[in-house]
Amino acid sequence: MHLDTYDTMAKDAGHSAHTPRTKARGPPPPFYLPLNVVLYLCLLTNGLAAFYAPIQDCDEVFNFWEPTHYLDHGYGLQTWEYSPTYSIRSWLYVSLHAAVGKIGALVVHTKTAEFYFIRMFLAFVCTACQTRLYSSICRSINPRIGLLFLTVVLFSPGMFHASTAFLPSTFTMYTSMLGLAAFLDLRGGPKIAQGIMWFALGAIVGWPFAGALILPLIAEEGIIAILSGSLAPFVLAVIDGAFRCLSIISLEVTIDYAFFRKIVFVPWNIVAYNVLGGQGRGPDIFGTEPWTFYVRNLLLNFNIWFVLALLSAPLLLIQVIFSSQTGSVQKFFRSLTFVAPFYMWFGIFTMQPHKEERFMYPAYPFLALSAAFSFHLILTYLGSSNPKDVIGRIPAKIKLMASVSVVLMAVNAGMLRTLGMVTAYIAPLKVFEPLQGVGLEEAEASVCLGKEWYRFPSSYFLPQNMHAKFIRSEFRGLLPGEFPDSPSYLGRLEGTSKIPSGMNDLNIEDPSKYTEISQCSFLVDSYFPRHEATELEPHYVLDNAQWKTLSCAKFLDTAQTGLLGRLIWVPDLPFIPEQFQRKWGEYCLLQRRPDDIKAES
Repeated sequence: MHLDTYDTMAKDAGHSAHTPRTKARGPPPPFYLPLNVVLYLCLLTNGLAAFYAPIQDCDEVFNFWEPTHYLDHGYGLQTWEYSPTYSIRSWLYVSLHAAVGKIGALVVHTKTAEFYFIRMFLAFVCTACQTRLYSSICRSINPRIGLLFLTVVLFSPGMFHASTAFLPSTFTMYTSMLGLAAFLDLRGGPKIAQGIMWFALGAIVGWPFAGALILPLIAEEGIIAILSGSLAPFVLAVIDGAFRCLSIISLEVTIDYAFFRKIVFVPWNIVAYNVLGGQGRGPDIFGTEPWTFYVRNLLLNFNIWFVLALLSAPLLLIQVIFSSQTGSVQKFFRSLTFVAPFYMWFGIFTMQPHKEERFMYPAYPFLALSAAFSFHLILTYLGSSNPKDVIGRIPAKIKLMASVSVVLMAVNAGMLRTLGMVTAYIAPLKVFEPLQGVGLEEAEASVCLGKEWYRFPSSYFLPQNMHAKFIRSEFRGLLPGEFPDSPSYLGRLEGTSKIPSGMNDLNIEDPSKYTEISQCSFLVDSYFPRHEATELEPHYVLDNAQWKTLSCAKFLDTAQTGLLGRLIWVPDLPFIPEQFQRKWGEYCLLQRRPDDIKAES
């Protein structure tokens, strides 16, 4: 099937509402997977991500899991972004997840189970969005492109991590899928207002920069409206979408007013901080990366699919140049509209000095669609049987084997990368389990974090009344503070409106954030045998006189592991050559020994 099927399928979709229900349906087109099968496949992969994906970014914990924990349990860690002085995080986004957690508390009995309940809810949402977009791609573009899109999202490490991350960039990935599906869906006419609403929801409640993804789509609709002389319906649809945006803005401003006790527009604050911060402010103070960062990152997370996504526009151009079909230029521009958002997003963020993997999440659906377009065009060319063409003289079986081999290699590379990440870095989600044991839950006990502060998986992994504290390490930036403890919801609203002390937007260290280690009942530490200890970061794991090991889990020693072992899963088998073996350290939960046992030691 070729891209010129778009017009025919769109017309069929537009007339489907007038087709009698008794009319016999023809066989499904080739390459089409039923939606229930797609739903189950996506739910399986997203469900695995919910239970096994490591938390990759400490911002996810301190900016989202901790405020959610505060709303549900009355205490938690607070970053400077939630200070009313800066207010660059929306409480609407957090409140939605806190509501899910509260519902989860009715059916599960530990905070850790609540954590996974929220993650599983995100898996369901992601599954619904993926299935909806797959359906729209198959119906409005081509079933084979839909199947290729599904292959990318099911087996790419990038989607595995993004699918259930508690991050605004993941939320905007969801809304990007729904917005794109709305622009693709022509049943009953264009759904411009609905598409605007979904992209606006992501930009307002999630991350404002994600609103840029709609620009190529809305521009194409506007050009079509002008050329077809139907500008009035387009303008009315845009106005309809604008009113929906205002409704979302009103809700967010109202919710944030309840928490900050002042009128703020968080999306503007985010843009102002990141773009207009001025000298010494803004995201660059948290680190910068070379322009190649996203190239390397997307190659790891999407392997060959990323390369194919970059090739989508050139391949579409080649097709229109050599195509003899009527209307090929129109089809080229229509197809280009759907791949343009990825190019635009990739280009904009490559130029930004401060780079993080999560910044690419909103564009992942467009990357997958662009890769599917490219591979579809390649398969179309390979499918030629014209004896006058070189490709037509190659036996069909060889071409089939080559095509299947590419897909299998991409799938296997993605699975090996995903398995490697899970086995290497899942330890922080596992070592806190003994704290749930009988006799270890202490009132007002503290779990202290030193050099491993940024891998803390959130207070959801601590029993009720057990607090996370920070001790000094070699880190010299600003650590989170604490929300005021409150047993009541009204008290928590009051707590979020108070301006905390020691906060700044310059990443300047605040000594008041530290606790003396003598006040720690428990301690989280990592031990890598070949790493040298320092005065502020001693090997606590080896201090048996002071600390007892409650649990340890393997953690990859990236400094000692070769490139292959860092990139993908390598089995820990003796016949694997030394240079390819993965080297391990330990990530441990320690308990302070009683004084009488120390004396005996």
